[in-house]
Amino acid sequence: MKHTLVKTALLTLLALGVLSACGKHEDAPAASTAVKEYVVGTGATYAPFEYENEHKELVGFDIDVVKAIAEKEGFKVKFINTPFDGIFTALAQGDRDIIASGLTITEKRKLTVDFSDPYFEAGQVIVVPNDSKIQKIGDLKPLKVGVLQGSTGDEMMQKLAGDNNANIKRFESTPLAMKELETGGVSAVIADKGAVVHYLSNNQVKGIRMVTDDNFPKEYFGIAVQKGNAALLEKINHGLAAIKADGSYDKLHAQYFDAAK
Repeated sequence: MKHTLVKTALLTLLALGVLSACGKHEDAPAASTAVKEYVVGTGATYAPFEYENEHKELVGFDIDVVKAIAEKEGFKVKFINTPFDGIFTALAQGDRDIIASGLTITEKRKLTVDFSDPYFEAGQVIVVPNDSKIQKIGDLKPLKVGVLQGSTGDEMMQKLAGDNNANIKRFESTPLAMKELETGGVSAVIADKGAVVHYLSNNQVKGIRMVTDDNFPKEYFGIAVQKGNAALLEKINHGLAAIKADGSYDKLHAQYFDAAK
């Protein structure tokens, strides 16, 4: 009888243990399969790097490069049209995780953001009427000059003519500055060569030409993240290296720039 009671008690304990184990298994949290999504700020007034198509979708070289990097690294990206003059503030405040907007890597900007490895070699050009005698940036000092607000062209003119010089005409996009040149509102425009070539190849423009100045330094575009965000920067650099290695970067470059030559 005693033996039977002990046996019954042991069976009961075993049953309770099995039920307890089953309960723990059912309550265990499932492994997370969520893919990280980063918010990317881009100023959509800078074709062919970033602009809105006829469906109001954000498209362009920078958009496709970031998408390709994200695919390689296994994260998602959400692009938000962000005015260029406030794009660094949006990043600093945490409203954007990444900014990709034809950003020239400069020592000044490095003080407040961390840049990826360069992904595009850029350069400034001066655009003038065909009959203009302008040959170098120094010739622009007494003239009205159009620049993209906050751009390196803007910074160049400030150094040349003074920060508050009324002759520096700032525009929200390179096409707006070019239109002003075409109508005689400014004597010249300073802008990135890629944007100027794209504009000239997609518009019936006559009577203007590009001037290069050997004094213009070489410039490189980078993708920016908040200062100190080493983990995200590593992902971006790793993905950028991967798309350069497998040829997909070259295909994107040819798609956007070879046809504009």
